[in-house]
Amino acid sequence: MSNHSIETKMTTLSPDAIVERLRTLRAQMGEITPLTPAQRSALRKTKVANDVLQASINVIDAADLIAQAVGQPAAELRDLFTEANDWTRVEDELRTLLNGVAGANLIRRQHIALVSGRAYSIGAQLARDPAHAVLVPQVQEIKRLKRLARRKKAQTTETPPASTPGTGAATSDNPKS
Repeated sequence: MSNHSIETKMTTLSPDAIVERLRTLRAQMGEITPLTPAQRSALRKTKVANDVLQASINVIDAADLIAQAVGQPAAELRDLFTEANDWTRVEDELRTLLNGVAGANLIRRQHIALVSGRAYSIGAQLARDPAHAVLVPQVQEIKRLKRLARRKKAQTTETPPASTPGTGAATSDNPKS
């Protein structure tokens, strides 16, 4: 038996197919609770170390009175603890996947920018020749769009944040003595 017969062909999914599979997966995951940034921050502030959690669960196991007072048996909390750790692994895998997808897309966009920049540069040179006059409107449109983008970028960077009197930063025009 050769290696060729053992190999399986991996198919690459389209972005639409991946989105559809992710939505199906999300529907099968059960409880997913989106949080606001404020809620997430508040919950992170109450983080307790794993060894403290385990010791606290052991306290519940030590006396029936404590289990009755907290309203949950220790075994149930241990199961929830294990489940939380399992979901942490899922979080890590999803974060790794997202970082990979974002990185690959950034590389795609960089490649597009590089090739389109070359195309514009070549088109601009060719547009100078009357034999390629058909390129003049496209080159002019790109120049117009670039100017517009620079203007929008300049407007957003020129708007200073609201400041209170007396909090302005020292400028290079006013040297400190």
